[in-house]
Amino acid sequence: MRTIHSIQRWLINAIAILFTVTAYSNPVVVLSDTAKIEGNNNQGIDSFLGVPYAKAPIGSLRWQSPQPVEPIQSTLQATQKGAICSQWHQNQFKGQEDCLNLDIYRPDNGKDNLPVLVYIHGGNNQTGEANEFDPRALAKSLDAIIVQVNYRLGVLGFNPLKAIKTEDPIQASGNFGLLDQHAALQWIQKNIKYFGGRADQVTVSGFSAGGRDVMAMLISPLFKDQFQQAIVFSGGMTTAPVVPSQEVFRQAFAPLIVEDKIKPNLMAAKKWLEKGGDDVLNYLQKQSTERLAPLMKGAGIRMSHFPHLYRDGVVIPKEGFDTALYNNVPVIMLSGQTEFSFFALSDPYFVKAWHSGALSKDPALLNQYRFTSNYGSKLYSLFNVQKSAEQMFEHYQSPIYGAEIAFGTNPFVAQNPQMELIGSFHGVFMPLLDQNWQQGLLGETFQKAGTRDLAKHFQAYLKRFIRTGNPNDPEQVNWLTWSPKHEQQGQSLLILNANKHKALIQMSSKSYDENALLEAMKNDNHLPEQAKMQMINQVLNGRWFSTALDNTFQNPSLWPKQ
Repeated sequence: MRTIHSIQRWLINAIAILFTVTAYSNPVVVLSDTAKIEGNNNQGIDSFLGVPYAKAPIGSLRWQSPQPVEPIQSTLQATQKGAICSQWHQNQFKGQEDCLNLDIYRPDNGKDNLPVLVYIHGGNNQTGEANEFDPRALAKSLDAIIVQVNYRLGVLGFNPLKAIKTEDPIQASGNFGLLDQHAALQWIQKNIKYFGGRADQVTVSGFSAGGRDVMAMLISPLFKDQFQQAIVFSGGMTTAPVVPSQEVFRQAFAPLIVEDKIKPNLMAAKKWLEKGGDDVLNYLQKQSTERLAPLMKGAGIRMSHFPHLYRDGVVIPKEGFDTALYNNVPVIMLSGQTEFSFFALSDPYFVKAWHSGALSKDPALLNQYRFTSNYGSKLYSLFNVQKSAEQMFEHYQSPIYGAEIAFGTNPFVAQNPQMELIGSFHGVFMPLLDQNWQQGLLGETFQKAGTRDLAKHFQAYLKRFIRTGNPNDPEQVNWLTWSPKHEQQGQSLLILNANKHKALIQMSSKSYDENALLEAMKNDNHLPEQAKMQMINQVLNGRWFSTALDNTFQNPSLWPKQ
């Protein structure tokens, strides 16, 4: 019996030790004698999730500049993802206003002084969340800390209405989502050293809306000296003028005011909003997030439907990207070659046929889609890199690196019916950073040897860039900077492609410009003229990249440039 009891005691002690080790196996970051942050450890990565970087923008802090977060007093449990910001996504409300948090990932290798890559998610500044892709494998590959940021979205993140403006010119800009990103960068500057990161080696990056936000950071005086490098995935130059933006917002809010019987009709409601004052402010502050989030839904990539990134003259210069004053840091600008495919497929003209599978079975409709995707993608990819680089070059004192991902149009890729439609789509870089990203849609396309080799080379460029501001090393194809000289030599863009077996990487340049594309559209006879004009005037018009197209085909946008 004593032997049995001894065994029982040994088992109990062993279990207790096991639970003790388990309880304390999570990584803990010490900020001070009293403040700690406890995270997770998984797959060789320490993660700290949902860490607040500013006070909750609720109550009287709605539509205010983000305020410094209260100091941590004991141990913050950072083991679950933080709340995402209020948004209307896929016909339903998601998120909450208390959402100013970030996720931090670092390799569990005991190293200090690691470079920091900050990632700003996409979603037209209306939808999305920090964890847009799983960064754990990338943190290992880059041997870097990766920070993903949640920031205010939609009319809670951008609002130019008079009633909410205070005497503080930064708050009065209405660019609250961008101010949140600034607050996150300030928090990182102050605290990343505790996680083993270098505050003087920060690269800010973003995709789509996040990329456009990073572009705005390059011209914003507020962001001077906040980062050392920048990476823009499918971004481009987009800003909005204040006065026309206010009219768009009045049109969006007016139906709520009529519905609540504050004013008898839309005209009176808009005049009330235009006047401003405490009564308007109090009304706006009382509206639920569920009611505000759906406003201006379906904007797509049309700034006139949801204007944001206002040229207020303080946070963003009144001249926008026509400025000569940039925050000069080395920058990478990257685009897919078929950037417009998803936007065409999700347009009301095609979306039902796409989801039902009828698109591929209808030759006439498929030809219309191919026309729209082809020209829209070429214009969009020009907009993302080439046109931005051309405008920046004269006044930009740091290196500009341009790149395009061509992978997705290869014959072997077309074996996947979805890939045949989407090609090198908006976001095609994602599965090169996260192998499992959207695998349900992409299938095995990005699992093949050639694509994995491409991912390895692409990440090697990024690893070098976030440390030195130069992506090159002797073992890689030499990535030349964008310049008019290199453009004339046909070597202004790094083209990233792959076959089944290996990466195919070379320097090249665009074989067309905007004028050549518009001329080609005029002469394109693949569609009957009526169908062609329908595609131009209903699907392609009014987009960020379509100003020249709208003017050429006599469908001018009323929205001011940039």
